[in-house]
Amino acid sequence: MQIGYSEVWLNELNDYAVRHLHNCADKMCELAWQFSSETNKLKIKALNQCARELLLAQSSDWNFIITNGTMVDYAKRRTKDHVGRFLKLYEQIKENKVDENFLNDISEKDALFPDIDFRIYS
Repeated sequence: MQIGYSEVWLNELNDYAVRHLHNCADKMCELAWQFSSETNKLKIKALNQCARELLLAQSSDWNFIITNGTMVDYAKRRTKDHVGRFLKLYEQIKENKVDENFLNDISEKDALFPDIDFRIYS
């Protein structure tokens, strides 16, 4: 491993996550464009939670932890959980069937960035 080339955050131990993160980022941009004029409060809450889940999945901490071998299972689980939540919400939004109980549950678990606006991805 060479120092100074971001190997801590992207290497053979954690590179599997990159395709999922790029896929979710593309889907987030799609949602932001498709629903930029959305007025339904539940759907807006779900869209904002999608933005949160994407940011949480993209956290550099998870890849750093995996590379350094500390709490690897936890870091992998967090990445998987946030990507999974994002994709589940994405499908619910696209199908116009947002599960309010699921949304409330994950919104309470990860309530950071309370003023986030999903439209920043457009």
